[in-house]
Amino acid sequence: MTDSTGSVRLGVVGLGFMGQTHATNAETFGHDVVAGADLIATTREEFAQTYGATVYEEFEAMYEAEELDAVAVSTPNAFHEPAVVAALEHGYDVFCEKPLANDLESAERIAAAAADADGFCIVNFHNRVSTAPEVFKDYQEEGLFGDITHVDANYVRRRGIPGVGSWFTNQELSGGGAVVDIGVHAIDFALYLMEYPAVEEVFATTRTEFGHRDGYVDPGDWYDETEEAVFDVEDSATAMIRCEDDRTISLEVTWAANQAETNDFVVRGTDAGAELELGGEELTMYQAGKQGTDHLLDSTLTGGELDYTGWEGSDRRFLATVEAGEAPERNTVEQALTVQRVIDAIYRSAEEGVSVPVE
Repeated sequence: MTDSTGSVRLGVVGLGFMGQTHATNAETFGHDVVAGADLIATTREEFAQTYGATVYEEFEAMYEAEELDAVAVSTPNAFHEPAVVAALEHGYDVFCEKPLANDLESAERIAAAAADADGFCIVNFHNRVSTAPEVFKDYQEEGLFGDITHVDANYVRRRGIPGVGSWFTNQELSGGGAVVDIGVHAIDFALYLMEYPAVEEVFATTRTEFGHRDGYVDPGDWYDETEEAVFDVEDSATAMIRCEDDRTISLEVTWAANQAETNDFVVRGTDAGAELELGGEELTMYQAGKQGTDHLLDSTLTGGELDYTGWEGSDRRFLATVEAGEAPERNTVEQALTVQRVIDAIYRSAEEGVSVPVE
């Protein structure tokens, strides 16, 4: 339970960029960042000075010593499971960074722990919290689009491989490359627009075309190779995802490609369609009608904007649900587990060279 003021007492596990982002947002919305845990001493010291929080080297010690309402976990993917499961066992509500885990088995164990816990766990699919999908979902509930049968999902960076030598490009720590890092957002967003149908089959190809090159061109300074750098993951993937009732998603994900960048999602429905960007504010809807004469009608969203979007909006919604003491209906562990199953199927299909079922 929150204290008498309604403030959530938050602990943070993993005090790097995203951990600090969650802490800053929590303070912005009037909550208390009381503790943090990280293995790196300098990171702990910086966090303690910035937020006035008590810091620990091990999250277990923080859980035992502090009276917390909620925990934000923002460690490398391979360490989500122990931190999330232990927090749930202590009765805390948990906000886990995406993806749920670094592999399917670990994700399933987190989901099982969440099902048995007094608290709840949600996953940070922050791109849902923006104007375009909010408007889209309201029109969808009104039945404007009919049945959505296909989504064309794109998350393409022209050059945007995270620093080589960081955990992002290390298979053991991350669980994968572009698919795990940014593809997870595209998969979730496409399924969210389709109202999360059951996924039945995946055919995919993954590629490593840029990250291993000595002469990799990087105008944006994303790439920071060291002598000890590890790059054993894919930097792009193409997939066809078949859902129940033959609904489909075509997925294109790249950290680097010789093409223009795009975050476009194209939605095809039986009554109308739409185009919007991942986490964006612009929405165009495509319809046809017979009023007056046969015609096509394109409408574009203008004006109107959510007060808080992206990471801020996602943190705000999580903390509000903790205050209310009610598990949220969005960004659930079950949905995150579905995304993890798709990721697993993408890698299995790419390795085997055939379509694979999704259990």
